Amino acid sequence: MALDRWIALIFVLFCCVYGYAAYFTMDQLLPPFMQRNPVWPSTFPKVLAVLGIIVGLVVLLGLEKTDDSDAGPSATEINYRRLHEYKLGQALLLLALMVLYALMLRPAGFLISTTVFLVAGSAILGERKFHIMIPVAAFATGFVWYLVQEVLGIFLRPFPFFMGM
Repeated sequence: MALDRWIALIFVLFCCVYGYAAYFTMDQLLPPFMQRNPVWPSTFPKVLAVLGIIVGLVVLLGLEKTDDSDAGPSATEINYRRLHEYKLGQALLLLALMVLYALMLRPAGFLISTTVFLVAGSAILGERKFHIMIPVAAFATGFVWYLVQEVLGIFLRPFPFFMGM
């Protein structure tokens, strides 16, 4: 079996476990007044699990491949014999950066953590123009913060329990 199918099999198994948790364990913890709602907190995880299983099965069964088997391996297939040629270092550094970002959100705050994450992530991916990266990352972070704080706050003011008041 090809490497992409092994990855799809692991993905399907993960989605099955995630779906089991969404369908059976999350709903057990709901208080009785929330069990009558049409949309529960587990609705989005249920949708993600089902869609993940469908996409994983499409890859696992090879439905996304064309009939050009005589043309040789395509550029989109993962060749496990040439795995050393892929940029695994960058991928692992980005994963480590994501974990560090999640851990630093509370102590450092959203603005600092997100700006540092965007600058460090673009540096890992190869961008070297720091005089452009830093202002763009700071602007993007400030823009997202503004949207969440101000624009979303306007819609949530009639519902103070959403705003932590």
